[in-house]
This record gives sequence, structure tokens and C-alpha cells, in this order.
Amino acid sequence: MALRKRTRSRIYRISMYVLFAALVVWVAVATDWGVFVTQFLNPEVAAKMFPEIITIALKNTVLFTIFSFIGGLLLGILMALLKLSSIGPFRWFATVWIELFRGLPALLTIFAFAFMLPIALKVQIPGGPIGAGILGLIVVSSAYMAEVIRAGIQAVPKGQTEASRSLGMSPMKTMFWIILPQGFRIIIPPMTNEFVLLLKDTSLLFIAGTTIFSKELTSFSRDALTANANATPLVMAAMLYLLVTIPLTRVVAWLERRMARQR
Repeated sequence: MALRKRTRSRIYRISMYVLFAALVVWVAVATDWGVFVTQFLNPEVAAKMFPEIITIALKNTVLFTIFSFIGGLLLGILMALLKLSSIGPFRWFATVWIELFRGLPALLTIFAFAFMLPIALKVQIPGGPIGAGILGLIVVSSAYMAEVIRAGIQAVPKGQTEASRSLGMSPMKTMFWIILPQGFRIIIPPMTNEFVLLLKDTSLLFIAGTTIFSKELTSFSRDALTANANATPLVMAAMLYLLVTIPLTRVVAWLERRMARQR
């Protein structure tokens, strides 16, 4: 019986390898590589995008991501602490905030900050459309980060709080000097994933409007596609996104393995 199981398992694995190889061969034979290269990997079109795709588009994408992440992190810490508060109105406010901005699409939130607030409340957000778009990303990311941070805080053993209080530390000092540092050590991998998601969400800033010097990768490549009637700019943007996201995801995997060994 065990031999038959091993034989069936071996046959299944071999059949999967054969199926995968057949699929690769079919794609290689069926693809019109001349048209594919001309439309998606055209070196002349790619050359026209340099150096602006690096000095403007990629730089803006990274900067917008960093600003949004830092703002979302600070606001997320506040919302997590409010949700864990013993004061009812604080918990209610944080719960509404988190559920609202986790439930709304990021595109609609950016649109609301870029257009609805200035029109309805006569609020002028610093930085113009891009500033409003980044504020929208900060709000959306804070809702997701708040839940991650709350989970990290609650994962810290309660004995840490009791030991800190027995040493005479106030609740605020206990939270900021004992609980939060330990909680952040736990949530480093999911927070890195949030950074990667936020990097990709910067592509939604186009809804707020951009100038030539405030374009991120998606807006820049979309305009280049229209100008050249060729899809190579989109492929270039995808490659640059991967150039940033793949190292980050590898860092997350390394952190998860290290933390698993420590546990």
C-alpha cells in the first residue's frame, strides 16, 4: 500500500512537470515574438523614457510611498491606541475610522481628499493635488496599519505590563517604552507588506491630477504609451516596480524565517 502511494505520488509529480513543460513549449511556439518585441519591448521607445523615468517617475514613486508610510504609521499608532483605550468615545471613533477607510476603495478616498474637501469645506490642502492624494493614502494606510499595530500590542505578554507597573512606570511610559517596541518587533513582516502595497497604491494618485514633475511611474508610463502608441512604457514601469518590491518581499521572507527560528 505504501509503495503504491509513493508510485502514485511520483506519477503525479512527473505528470505536472510534463504539463508545465508542454505549456511553456506551446506559449513559445504560439507567440509572435516579432510583434511582441515591437509592441512591448521596443528598445527605441524604452530609450526615450530615460532618464526621466528614473529621475522623476521612480523617484516620485519612492518619495510618495515613504511620506505616505510614515504618516500612515504615526496615525495608525494613534488609532490603535484609541481602539485599545478604556474610554468609550475614543474606541468608537477609532473603530469608525478604521472600518470606514478599510471599507472604502483607496481611489475614492484620494478623490474625496483631492476634490470633495476643497469644494465642500473650502479646505486647501498643502501641496496641491499631490498633497491631497498623499493625505488620502496616509488615511487609508493608517486604517490598515492600526489593526496590525493593535494585534502586535495585544500579542505582547501581559506580564510585561505588570512588571513595568510594579517598577513604578506610568501607563503611558509602559506603553511607549515597553509594549510598543516589543509589539513592533512582532509586526515587522506585515508592516513591510503594507509598505509594498502602499508602493503600488501610489499609482492611484493620477486621479488627483499631476504635473510633469509630480508624476509617478504609472502616470508617466501611461502618458508615454499615449505619445508612442506602444505598450513598452507599461512594461518598463512594471519592471521598475518589481525592482523595488522584490527586494522588499525577500526582506520580509528573511525576517519571517529569522523570527520563526527565534521563537
